[in-house]
Amino acid sequence: MTDRAWFDAAKGDIPQWAASMPKDADGTTIDWDWVRSLDLAHGVGTIPESTPQSIHDALKADYATRERLESIIVQCNSAFMTDFDRLIGSYRLPRALAYANRRLNDNINTMLHLGEQQHLWAVSRERRGRATIAVLKPYSGSGPSNDDQGMLDLSGEAGGASAGNTAAENSDVKFPTTVALDDIQDRTEAILDARAKRRKAQRFQKRAGDAAMARANLSGATSPGGAALPGGAAASGNATGHHPKPDWRDAYLPGRDVDAVMGIDIETTGIDPARDYIIDVGFEFMNMASPRPAGEPETYAYEQGYYAAGDAYGQSRLAFGVPPENAAIGNALIAKLTGIDVRGRSSEAGYRLFDEWSQAQAGLLARLTQQPYVAHNATFEHSWFMLNVAGYAESYRAGRITIIDTLPMSRQWDPGAVPTNEHPYGDNTLDAYAKRQGALDSAHNERHLGLEDSHIMLVAMKHHLAALKVQGKGPWGPAGRAGVGGKSCRSR
Repeated sequence: MTDRAWFDAAKGDIPQWAASMPKDADGTTIDWDWVRSLDLAHGVGTIPESTPQSIHDALKADYATRERLESIIVQCNSAFMTDFDRLIGSYRLPRALAYANRRLNDNINTMLHLGEQQHLWAVSRERRGRATIAVLKPYSGSGPSNDDQGMLDLSGEAGGASAGNTAAENSDVKFPTTVALDDIQDRTEAILDARAKRRKAQRFQKRAGDAAMARANLSGATSPGGAALPGGAAASGNATGHHPKPDWRDAYLPGRDVDAVMGIDIETTGIDPARDYIIDVGFEFMNMASPRPAGEPETYAYEQGYYAAGDAYGQSRLAFGVPPENAAIGNALIAKLTGIDVRGRSSEAGYRLFDEWSQAQAGLLARLTQQPYVAHNATFEHSWFMLNVAGYAESYRAGRITIIDTLPMSRQWDPGAVPTNEHPYGDNTLDAYAKRQGALDSAHNERHLGLEDSHIMLVAMKHHLAALKVQGKGPWGPAGRAGVGGKSCRSR
């Protein structure tokens, strides 16, 4: 990326944000002067000297910076979407903060590996509640047992490492000195848990307030004693009888007039759009009701030879890279899942980074706004687009983007998604949904590549809608909606 002027423009928006968002997601007053002082374009991490205490201190400082940044980024979404007076004109500041936070996260991972090489600690990646965190343990003479990252060779001797050794064993920089670990543990789990508890308490307080208002209401909305009358807000249900309890995802269900859509799927280096990178995007178009447009190419070569394009058209596959620091660390988990090895996706190898490629972002936004887009668990794609695609948040808030999700289609309208002990809400993975709808052979599995996953998703959606129409269920049932359906912002 050569033009960094947008970072200055993003900082120019700080007065708008400060007026609307005085506190972050953890209830702490935001120091906007501190935000203004950050060098978002060139990095906010700390580069230590190669001494044990320097590495310790730099890691501690970076963790503290990441916590402050992420608490601001998280709060930006709700502040922007509830800014009904439109005091905040642009979402570029959160995108700039996320850009800097990704590089900061790379710096943290680099120092974690450096500490391993110098025998200061062992790192294990452990799933703790809502997050996978790096747990530091005293060095015991052996490498980490379940670190899903690659190994970063900081010894300065290229090609000197044998495949069976850990980075610590290969490094010629070894310090027997120990450092304190208690103050440099990843606090992500505790932070997310505390936020969840606060949200739960706020929801409880709101429900209690609403109930009190209902009991005091004299308009006839409630019967004596506060019980809801038949047909009131408490009366709900699902016409299919499969999942009678409504779900917030139902807002993403399609309507009975849905037709031309774009299916999209992204592959990333992790699950956090403020820490990780988009490395693969696949999308294609399909009409759910009308014929396939004339003149479109009739064949397309997917990675799987047994995939047939069928009614799909306008297919596209986009590959993106990661910064050199991220490529040097590697990502064995993503390589195993997708087949994409980020060690070969460095920007130094010629791969463009999506969050630096303004033309790619503009092109994708144009496609996302021209018709509804479909994703499986669409809130995932949506969260990534908010922090990576210039103009997406503004377009979504303005109602120019409609999102349809096949996950609630599976949950609410697919009788095959029977709840089990293993899957209390039914097995609604894309792999399971596509197989039940005849879009994926039982002998094969979801590929975990953007284009291929988009394809089986759209095929499954089309098959599913056709069956529901014949049965008079789903969008054509008593609770179905006219129009395109899906989730989009409305004027308020």
